[in-house]
Amino acid sequence: MPRHAGYEHYSLRSFSREYRRCPGWVVQPRLPCAFVLNPHVSPSSFTVKIATYNVNSIRKRLPIVVEWLRQNQPDIMCLQETKVQDHEFPVEILKEAGYSSMYRGMKSFNGIATLTREPAEHVFFGLHEGPDNEDCRIVQTVVDGVPIINSYAPQGHSISSDKYTFKLAWFRRIHRYFQEHLDPAKPAVWLGDLNVAPEPIDVYHPDRRVNDPDFHIDARNAFKEVVAWGWIDLFRKLHPERIQYTYWDYFRSAFKNNWGWRIDHLMATAPLAGKCSRVEVDVEPRKLPDTSDHTIVWAEFEI
Repeated sequence: MPRHAGYEHYSLRSFSREYRRCPGWVVQPRLPCAFVLNPHVSPSSFTVKIATYNVNSIRKRLPIVVEWLRQNQPDIMCLQETKVQDHEFPVEILKEAGYSSMYRGMKSFNGIATLTREPAEHVFFGLHEGPDNEDCRIVQTVVDGVPIINSYAPQGHSISSDKYTFKLAWFRRIHRYFQEHLDPAKPAVWLGDLNVAPEPIDVYHPDRRVNDPDFHIDARNAFKEVVAWGWIDLFRKLHPERIQYTYWDYFRSAFKNNWGWRIDHLMATAPLAGKCSRVEVDVEPRKLPDTSDHTIVWAEFEI
């Protein structure tokens, strides 16, 4: 597969107004202030805010998403497990909130969407053209020259299942994709529900989780091999010892007891990671009624 348009121009200040339309891609007119000037830094610097959220059904969590967008005004928000067919995706409501939508979904399972305040230069679903391309799990959106790879990794079900074998293969496939189409020396972002808690600090009672598909050693090693390509875990970079989870089961009062997992991640290549000034996990959405079992992770970059 040829390299995608936009990979040779990674300046975050030279935004191209040209873009092409494709199914599942809705573009609104350019907003005047998507990359907002931060009054707390020098006039030549901009703050770019990127967030990720496994919504566990966009139709059920749409009020939560819209309110979070209103209050926090991210430049880019990536959603996973939208669980909706394309013709039912809430394009107009999100457009009214100020965001263009790039999405691909299916009924009841999987589904991804990337919301941007700036029109995207390029969008690509899946790992390749044609069948078995994972187009409901991966969307790459190029914004201002920077590839944003929004991913929903397979959960794996159990370590003795075919689904776990598929999970390990999925990490090998996305690793090859990064090797063939990205450059660790240029800015890029990989984020989403990646369904791996990398270290014992990232899961409650880790000694009891060793056979869970999100903490089993094979999944962790597969994940770490991908990260070693050139990704930096932004949360761990800024908070090396903080115990903070992003997912809590609905059962057994897991959220109340803080029995959680850090499986939603925001990664960047070194040139962009060096500009990351803040990364946080917003637990407030997890406290709301009828909420997702995940919560929102966001990062800010001083560009």
